[in-house]
Amino acid sequence: MLRWRRILTRGVAEAVSLARYRAAPRAGLRVLMYHAVGSPAAQDQLGIYSIAPELFARQIAALAAYDGATIVSLEHSLATGPRLRIAVTFDDGYRDNLYRAAPVLQAHGIPSTIFVCTGFMRETSGNYLTPAELLELAALPGVTIGSHGATHARLTDLDERALRDELTTSKALLEDITGRSVTSLSYPHGAVNQRVRDAAAAAGYTLGASSRFDINDATRDPLLLCRSDILGIDSVRVFKQKLHGDWDWYRSRSVDPAAS
Repeated sequence: MLRWRRILTRGVAEAVSLARYRAAPRAGLRVLMYHAVGSPAAQDQLGIYSIAPELFARQIAALAAYDGATIVSLEHSLATGPRLRIAVTFDDGYRDNLYRAAPVLQAHGIPSTIFVCTGFMRETSGNYLTPAELLELAALPGVTIGSHGATHARLTDLDERALRDELTTSKALLEDITGRSVTSLSYPHGAVNQRVRDAAAAAGYTLGASSRFDINDATRDPLLLCRSDILGIDSVRVFKQKLHGDWDWYRSRSVDPAAS
């Protein structure tokens, strides 16, 4: 019953999105949020945060061919202009980001940012990047490594000391492994408010990615960027709708961290 309810809900949402179709895509910075590609995603009870490699390849081909948009690295995305700009990001630090996602992105010349939870590198499941694999991934053209915290804790639940440790220890370890400065952060569970945002700035981050679904205009705080969640159940048609802005009504389902 739950499965059919999700399918029906999805169908209604697609119909609403089609009804909102515009002649031109919304301008601004759209940050795509992926997780796993062909591997089980952590705490994914609905099975929606892992995308089949074949579908991922079709989506990225559609992105490369998408008219009216400029594909950018997240770290060089804040310039304003009349065109839609799209950046690709991944959360958690799955091994498949190196072995399945990276070859597809490299073939199309598409940059990406991989937000790595350093604690996951100690997992024995084999799902997550090892330090050696992280270094290999970081060396690829167009790949930037960002932090996803040290333990994947909800940062809004932590006291000041624990929050500082979560932000600084993950940053330092990633910099030690890659030999590069780490200045971008994805907030685990999307848990961010003004206090967490300010702590991230104090720790040396200049970009912060939330999980709120929306596009970013020129006035958006770079430490509170919205993203567009790409799910394993998104067809290429739905993927294109999300690029276009037809799913941005989904922002109403969550509170803007800039207002918290």
